[in-house]
Amino acid sequence: MRTEALALNDVTIDLRQQRILESIHLDVEPGSFTCLLGPSGCGKTTLLRAIAGFTPLSRGDIRLGSKSIAHLPPEKRQTAMVFQSYALWPHMSVGDNLGYPLKLRGISRAERQQRVAKILARLELSGFENRAVTQLSGGQRQRVALGRALIIDPPLLLLDEPLSNLDAAIRRNLRGELRRLQKSLGITTIMVTHDQEEALQMADQIVLMRAGEIVQVASPQHLYHHPADIAAARFLGVDNTVSCEEHDPPSARGATKFGFRTQDAVINMPLNAAALTRKGRVTDCLYTGNGYQVSLSTDGEELCATTASPIALGTFATLQVPESALISFGPDDRHMPPLDRHEDIA
Repeated sequence: MRTEALALNDVTIDLRQQRILESIHLDVEPGSFTCLLGPSGCGKTTLLRAIAGFTPLSRGDIRLGSKSIAHLPPEKRQTAMVFQSYALWPHMSVGDNLGYPLKLRGISRAERQQRVAKILARLELSGFENRAVTQLSGGQRQRVALGRALIIDPPLLLLDEPLSNLDAAIRRNLRGELRRLQKSLGITTIMVTHDQEEALQMADQIVLMRAGEIVQVASPQHLYHHPADIAAARFLGVDNTVSCEEHDPPSARGATKFGFRTQDAVINMPLNAAALTRKGRVTDCLYTGNGYQVSLSTDGEELCATTASPIALGTFATLQVPESALISFGPDDRHMPPLDRHEDIA
């Protein structure tokens, strides 16, 4: 399987006199898995379609390896794309769906059959070549759509929310399958998703987008713990913000507020390490299946935490968040890295 690096330089797109993408710069390493992540309407699918050649650039360049592909039509770019709808031909069998791209390229029938058998084996669908695609499950259709893209040996694989039409349990299983397949092939892959968990589990790097621009490019671990700003943090599950107080754990110089996730906060459970502490009145207590989510009103701020047992409304309680789970933000709402342990904080 071939693979190539991808480079986007100043990619800008205007559609119907509206700026959709603004000066996108991005480098994708060969053989890596990159997720374009963001809310609906942020431009991530437009960017993927621009790479594939379906949406023309207003400005900028796209390079695959050492070659510019910005002005090539889709069929000349040698990229392969799996659409959200799978776009399988219902009147064709599984084998014919897989072999059709090879037929268009003039590959002989005998070689087509060999390559179809090989890709079916890789996708754990051996023996399905004569099956109608209408008889397949959602997960099987997704694998056939993926196989049809891979069978042409593309240097770049583009995925437009390929798992979004599947049930939650199937989607979780296929994440691992798709990731293992991508790694075994070593193919450079870019996937669009709005699902933060999906991106965190699958990507080598995540491109977080907002309003047609790139907000942050980082590894899943770095993005999760060091989001660029409060808006990015909230998109990534940081659902509590609280103003810094004098007795709080040491934070970044100039930090004015902390963010933290409800799952990292506890109620009436003293922590051994340094922690942010707030006291307040319980305003809500909801059962979540593996415990309770408690809302606490403290100094005009509504904060949420978890607890193993229910707490009566109106009860005064203490919320604590370990220092390691706190994310610091400055007055401009930008993320501020924590102080070095050896730095003088006096």
